[in-house]
Amino acid sequence: MTATALRREIHGIIDVIPDKSLPALRPILTQFEDDYWTPAIEMASPEEAALHAARMADYDRDPASFVPLESIG
Repeated sequence: MTATALRREIHGIIDVIPDKSLPALRPILTQFEDDYWTPAIEMASPEEAALHAARMADYDRDPASFVPLESIG
């Protein structure tokens, strides 16, 4: 299970916990809060590096074919 899928599952569980039980959950979750914000930088896999290089080559060939992030919204 990916981290994103696991987060969604946990959010779903929290969403259905009865209101009276939420105060008991808060101290447990805050124990993990500091760990969450510690960045984990991983090296790109060979496949990811190849994909990145291919997209950069595409951009170099035709920059106008890419959509600027500023225009998305």
